Amino acid sequence: MQYINKTIDGIDGSKAELTVYSIDNSEEMNPQRRRPTVLVIPGGGYVFTSEREAEPIALKVLAAGYNAAILRYSCAPSVYPTALLEAAEAMKLLRSNAEAWHIKPDAIIVAGFSAGGHLAGNLATTAGDETMRAHGYDPDEVRPNGLMLGYAVTTSGKYAHRDSFDKLLGADRKNDPALLEEVSIDKHIDAKTPPTFIWHTVPDELVPVEGAEMTFAACVHAGTDVEAHFFPTGHHGLSLANADVAGAGDPTGVDEGVQQWLPLFINWLKRNFGDPAARA
Repeated sequence: MQYINKTIDGIDGSKAELTVYSIDNSEEMNPQRRRPTVLVIPGGGYVFTSEREAEPIALKVLAAGYNAAILRYSCAPSVYPTALLEAAEAMKLLRSNAEAWHIKPDAIIVAGFSAGGHLAGNLATTAGDETMRAHGYDPDEVRPNGLMLGYAVTTSGKYAHRDSFDKLLGADRKNDPALLEEVSIDKHIDAKTPPTFIWHTVPDELVPVEGAEMTFAACVHAGTDVEAHFFPTGHHGLSLANADVAGAGDPTGVDEGVQQWLPLFINWLKRNFGDPAARA
């Protein structure tokens, strides 16, 4: 196993961290294997990046035979587009080091949770294309090949998680209509949006499920390959919904029904990007 840490400089002097877990190849098995890779983007309302939605997710991805990476991006007081450009740079690093890190460069999936889902969607859809071009990135070169949205912040409209957008845009710009339109992911789903996996709990008390429904409908309308799962129980931010990630003594953090999102996601990965256990 290779364990790689890369620092990404933000445009405002902040620093993000990309952590890559790359499964070693073996002369005994398949020395040339390149694996699909999942870039995990944890949430935290653009205030922090949650550890509950970082390494625990990456380890499950690794156990299924995929490479994993985690992006701990810059949060408030950093504002848009700092985190987006860090995500673009993370994708550039993964693809430019594909041979050394045993990555299949055309099979990189971003998996974002809560506000991290917003960042993942910002990168995967055309929402941030003009902004990325203005900062020297070709959006198509850094666009991921798949998108997973776990109880994600997507819409900036009626069903927005307003605190996330306030922190993302900052006090001076949080009510700017044009900017809010630019960062509303559901408004920018089109033919370039990669295959998408969505999951959300219906009772989510922080990020309304209606946003996920709108995103799903936008994918259907655009002809995007999309799979969605809406669970009838569970509060916001459950991550794996098991005892490992639940807060100490918090029984509401364990939900066996919601735990099913992970095997459903792994099956989706296999269907869309191949089984890493299969020989190339």
